[in-house]
Parts: sequence; C-alpha cells; structure tokens
Amino acid sequence: MTLYRQQLDHPRGRTEILIGAGVLGRAGEQLDAWLRGRPLFIVSTPRLRDLHGAALDGLRALAARVVELEVPDGESAKSLAHAHRLWDEMLAAGGKRDSRLVTFGGGSVGDLGGFVAGAFLRGIDYAQVPTTLLAQVDASIGGKTAVDLAGGKNSVGLFHHPAWVLADTALLATLPPGELRSGLVEVVKMAALLDPPLFARVEKGLDALLAGDADALAPVVSAAAAAKCRVVEADPEEGDLRRVLNFGHTLGHAVEGVLGYQGLRHGEAVAYGMLFAVRLAERRGLRPEFGERLRRLLARFDLPPLPALDPEELWAFMTRDKKATEAGLVWVLPDWAADDVFGHFRMTSDVSRGEVLAALRAFVRGPHGTSAFTSLVLLPVAARGARTW
Repeated sequence: MTLYRQQLDHPRGRTEILIGAGVLGRAGEQLDAWLRGRPLFIVSTPRLRDLHGAALDGLRALAARVVELEVPDGESAKSLAHAHRLWDEMLAAGGKRDSRLVTFGGGSVGDLGGFVAGAFLRGIDYAQVPTTLLAQVDASIGGKTAVDLAGGKNSVGLFHHPAWVLADTALLATLPPGELRSGLVEVVKMAALLDPPLFARVEKGLDALLAGDADALAPVVSAAAAAKCRVVEADPEEGDLRRVLNFGHTLGHAVEGVLGYQGLRHGEAVAYGMLFAVRLAERRGLRPEFGERLRRLLARFDLPPLPALDPEELWAFMTRDKKATEAGLVWVLPDWAADDVFGHFRMTSDVSRGEVLAALRAFVRGPHGTSAFTSLVLLPVAARGARTW
C-alpha cells in the first residue's frame, strides 16, 4: 500500500493528513499517542456504521471507552438540534476536555462533528475520517465547521481544525457514480486554478477515477489535498486568498439553494458554476483554450441537466450567500490576462447585477425548460469533435 502524507500548519497547530487505499488498517499505529487510553466519541450514520464501521476497530481498540453517536444521512444532520443532542449525549457519557472525537462519514457528518467538537467544553481534539471523495479532497481539510439555519447553509460555524484526516480511498468503492463525479468536480476546480499538472492527470485518467479505482484515486486525492493546504496555510481563516476555493461556488451554491438541495449534488452544481464563471471571464477577454479544455473535460462527466431556473431568484440567493460582502459578490475567475491561463486566477467584485443577469438568462434558457447545456456551453467544443450529450 502506498501511503501519501500531507500536513497543514495552522495558527493552532498542525493537521496530519494520511491518504491511501487501506490507510485505516494502519490508523492504530499512527494515532496511538493521540488516542490511547482516552474516551472516544464516534459521530457517524447508521448506514455508514453498517457498511464500513469495522474499519474503525483499530481506533476503538486504543480508546478507554467508545461512545457511538448517531446522526442522519445528508445535509439534514447539520442542525443546531442535532448538535445540541450530541452535546447532551457527550456530557451524559462523561466527556472531558481530553476526550477525542472522530467523524466518520461525508462532508455533512464532518461539518457537524467538527462543530460539535469545537464548541464542546470550549473545544476538544478530533479527527476526520471522510468516506466520500468530496469530503476527502475538500470538506475535511481546512478547519471550517458549521450547521445550517433556515435562512442559509453553513450559517453558524467556527474554525476548528482536526488533528488528523484519514482519507482511505478504499472506502470510495461503495460510492454511487454520482458521488464520485461530484467529488471529482472539486478536484477539477482546484486543479484548474492551482495545479495544472493535476488537471492533466485527471484528463488522462478520468475513466479509472470515475470507476472508483482506489489506487488511481489516492495520488489525485493527495495532490488535491496538497493544493488546498497551500491555500489554507496562506489564508487560514478565509480572509481573501482562500476565496479562490470558491471558483464555481458563487452560482453553484445559489443553484443548490433554489433547488432546495434536491436534484443536483454539490459537485454537479459547482460544475455548472464553473462553466458560468468561465463564460463571464470570456466576456472579459479570456482566451478560448481554458474554456475549451474545461468544457471538454466536464462533458465526460455526464452531468445531469440543469433544471429551469429563474435568474432573479438565483441572483437573490447569491446576494444572501455568507461569502458576499458589502462591496458585493466576489467572483473567482480564470485570469484572462495571464500568459498561461491555467494555474492563474483573479478575484473581482466589479461584475454588475445587470451583467450577471444577462449572462444567467442565456445560461439557463433551454428547450423544454432544461439547460441549453449543449448549445450554449459545449458547442464551441463540439465544433472541434468533442463529445456532447
């Protein structure tokens, strides 16, 4: 087994990130000093525990006692009600400042569990064991934790970095194809603006990656994690530079919100968000090669169609996003002035409401109320023989 190791230095310490197929089989030896003889709380879902729970037996064997904490699947887990219940259960079980918590699941479990750990007794150490590709390359790294309110996703949260992230790519074999696709979109997002060689690697090996090949995924997850670590270390609490990780998210989050977080996965919405951001950049002079390669790659992802959406409603969601500022929306765009547009970006807040709405009207308008994805987004590539759908 090839073990990939990354580390993230932050103001409160360091996160050790271990990546590879079967990495949980070595977790005991890696986390011995951190965990041995301490109470351990494991936050997971019943489905994940039934499917992969035995993978944590090495950690369970080190703990003085183990308390299993159940949460529901998906975004519904991220509520103050569930956080309150977990805190009550941890107190009732005798949780102390030196207790340890492990999140075992996708991004929602990690967000909730990290938030619970960060606030319990003013903060206890925790580790993330992400079980989705999206969580392995993005959500588990960087210390952002949160729960949702009725008015918006991730509206209440704090920065609380895990001591460890254990990204076992063997766990990804049971993911449905759509979940792998969603996670790989986040890889493409980081690669396009931060790591051009990683972008080329995804282009070359996409079939194996989409098939869930654990050995093919491990170096890709490691490279994506390294790219994110570089950004987070330069901007640990999302002051400015870290906004680059929002490429595709300005529209993507709005699409999710308008759809009530149904119908499209997060990564699928972000894919549309990236394509829209590229169209904005092309209106400002971005040379065609960036958009052509991105469209060609995403055309191979077999994205579900974008439902009919109201541009005004999308705009309203974008302006309510927690990343919006008093100066307006900050768009992350490929840098149209760079000599090599891959690996370069700019952040701008000078995109007017009128410009966005005009672009949105063209972007979401299509036959039978669905996205005109082929005609509006892919045809510049299709003319050169690329696959469309």
